[in-house]
This record gives sequence, structure tokens and C-alpha cells, in this order.
Amino acid sequence: MALNNAFGSIKPSQKQQLLSDNYLSFTDGSGNDFAQQYLPEIYEQEVERYGNRTLSGFLRMVGAEMPMTSDQVVWSEQNRLHIAYNEVTVATATTLTFVTGGTSQVNNVISKNDTIVVLDPANGLEVTALVTDSVNNGAGTLATLTVATYTGADLDDTFNVLDTDLKIFVYGSEFQKGTGDSDIKSITPSFTQFSNSPIIIKDKYAISGSDAAQIGWVEVATEDGTGGYLWYLKAESETRLRFEDYLEMSVVEGTKAAAGSGVAAIAGDVSYKGTEGLFAAVKSRGNIYSGFAPAAGVLTEFDEILKNLDTQGAIEENMLFVNRQLSLTIDNMLGGVSAGANGGVAYGLFENSEDMALNLGFSGFRRGSYDFYKTDWKYLNDASTRGAVADAGIEGILVPAGTSTVYDQILGTNIRRPFLHVRYRASQSDDRRMKSWLTGSVGGAYTSDLDAMEVHFLSERCLCVQAANNFVLFTD
Repeated sequence: MALNNAFGSIKPSQKQQLLSDNYLSFTDGSGNDFAQQYLPEIYEQEVERYGNRTLSGFLRMVGAEMPMTSDQVVWSEQNRLHIAYNEVTVATATTLTFVTGGTSQVNNVISKNDTIVVLDPANGLEVTALVTDSVNNGAGTLATLTVATYTGADLDDTFNVLDTDLKIFVYGSEFQKGTGDSDIKSITPSFTQFSNSPIIIKDKYAISGSDAAQIGWVEVATEDGTGGYLWYLKAESETRLRFEDYLEMSVVEGTKAAAGSGVAAIAGDVSYKGTEGLFAAVKSRGNIYSGFAPAAGVLTEFDEILKNLDTQGAIEENMLFVNRQLSLTIDNMLGGVSAGANGGVAYGLFENSEDMALNLGFSGFRRGSYDFYKTDWKYLNDASTRGAVADAGIEGILVPAGTSTVYDQILGTNIRRPFLHVRYRASQSDDRRMKSWLTGSVGGAYTSDLDAMEVHFLSERCLCVQAANNFVLFTD
């Protein structure tokens, strides 16, 4: 009797055994049944044609996770220690002016008898001067410094009146004998405050009771380390893996909802607010290098990054997370360098062996006083994310290793935190780092009359990018 594989004739078996009433047709089309003379060889293993498809792991490598109980996380970062101002103008032969009240130039704290250096970066000019009078005309207005130059009669000997975009910084002071210090301005250290808000991330997998009873065995080896024969839980496993990727991707790509934006305008009891992700934070407060494409053996462009790091926190160890193109570009750049040339390149991470280092697959290198560890970031290469197009805008990011010091207003002390770390909502009654639960009436869940099993996932989290001035975002 010929077997009939019409719908409804299949009876699930609790064991893996071939019976006349539980087979499934192995392919579509006429004549594809067990009545044909030669049967095809059927692979029961699932082919891993995309390899490891998960993308998370970046934040686990560079950061940490810490609980919080509020709707907002606030931290403060130290400002610079020394006194300097930009966008200074030569008002007269003896006076300098600059605007106060900006984000970095809150007010004029230069005192009478301070000694300053006046720089004209565009023309390579400079002069030292003594401040004979300092007037702060209020926030948002011009501050005026009356100065006497140490070389030349006045500022005209070095600059021209109405020269702009000058820079000044205080390097000390000079007082006459027997004078008091009543003209010295007391400087109260200030800090810059930043904040971020967590977002709620959800996902769900559902399967009806009927589908759960129809077993289709597939031998799998999943990205989370599980293996063996799975049926409908295979899809649940992939939903969980995808959700875990979302936990990282949401705090990498996240953007705060700007005033007047479409998201901010959505009506509701509590409006959508977004969250500041890694890319948005570095674009706003960090450094951006566009079109990084050095020639083989030429470190000039890379040294520009080092010079900028010197002006910032100068963190000695840094990690480079890059896409394939930028990874090869850096390899090519270093591939043309020989040990001891170009300012003294060292290969300490490779036992100082040039042959070991120049193998077109660098994992680390040292330049100047900095160590760099390079690795491919799968998120920037994957065809379903940033690797979907050749020019996706972002080619890589430089992340400082170690920790930063911030002032905790609640504790009233300085605390150390990783430059990148995730804060998630948690309390004694509810931990929202990564929640999952079952509902319905199938698969061991007996919470409702729904003839299905639903697996729910939820998290509430945000990313803290501290000392973003030490990060470098590479764009095309």
C-alpha cells in the first residue's frame, strides 16, 4: 500500500524512529516520496552556514554591569585643572577680550598679576604677558584683560589689532614686593554633569499547543553552547540569542529623543525618551576621525591620533574595535614599518620580534607611550547590521582600557568606574537585568487559558560613557 503524506496523516512519535505514519515528505514536487526507486540521502544536522551569528560580547570585554534603582543615572566628570581660554581677540595694543558664559568658559577667573602665554596657532606666533587688570563683565559678555608684554612694547609688536582665534593660558604670576593678594580671584573647582536614562527592551516567542505537539527533530549546536536534538525550543533558543544581542545593540546605537522630534511628540502618560548610546555619546563628547587611510609604513595619520590623546586623558592602554576594512588598513600601515624606524616602533607584545609582529594579523602594537590592542568587531562586519553596506558610516572605535574617576554626589566621594559600563534597573523585589518567564497553558506553563506557550523577555538598561573625550570614532 502506498504511503499517504497528506496533511493530518502524520502522528508524532516520542522517540526518534522511522514509522509508516510519522514521516514527513523530504522535499516538494511530484514523485518525491518513498515509492521512487532511489531514495536521497537526508542530512538531519542543521548546516551552520553563517557560523556564529551572535553579535554581543563587546561590552563584556570592555565594561561592567551594575544595578540602579532610578529612572535616571547622573554622574559628574572633572574639568581641566589649569586656566585657558579660546577664541581670544586682540581688542587694542594692550587689551585682550573673550566671551564668557559658554560650556567650557563659564567665567573669567584670570586675576591681576597673573602671567599668561598668548598664542596665535594659525601663524605660529606667541608672547608672554603680565595681566595688569582683569574685568569680567558677566556671563555671556566680553571679559577684558589689560596686559603688558614681557618682550616688545605691546601686543602690536607680535599681533595685529582685531586678530581673532587666539589662545591664552595662565602659567604663573608675578607680584611686587610688599603687596597684598586682594586682587587674586578665588577659583572654585567645577565639574561637568552628564546623565542617561534606561529604556525598556522586550521580545517574545510564542508557539501554539498544536504545533508544540508536532515534533520535528533537528540536530543543532547553538551559539549559546547547547546542542543535541531540539524541536520547537530551537526557535525559542534563537529568540533568546537575538534578544541578548538587542541588549547590547540598543545601548550602542541608542539616541536620546530630541525636543520637537517625532519620537518625543508621541502622546502617552510617559513619553518615549530614548537613551544615549555609545556612538551618540562619542559623536557628542568624544573625538571623530574621518577618512583614516594611511599608506603602508606611514604613521603620520596615526600619530595625529596620538597627539590628540596627549591633549586628553592620555590613557596608556587602548582597544581598537574595527571592521574588516579598517583592520586591514591598520595592518597595511604597520606592515611597512621596521623595528626602530619611524620614531621607534616597539613590538613588546610580540616579544619584540618584528617577524612575529609583521604577519598581517596584528593583535597589538605599541607606538610612543601607548599600547593598542586591535580586534575585529563582528557587529561592524555582519551583513544584517552595520556590515550590510560597504560604507556604513562607522569603521571602528578606540576605547580606553581601565577605569575613570568620577564624583558621586550621593556618596560625596570620588569613585572609579570603567569608562564603559551598563546600568540596569534592579531592587530587592525585581531584577530587570535580564528577565524571562512563561505564560499560557503549554510547555509547563499554566497561567492562562491560552492554548499556546509564550516566552517573554525583558530588560531595562542604559549605557554610561564616561570620559568620552578619550574615545575616538572612526568614520568613512
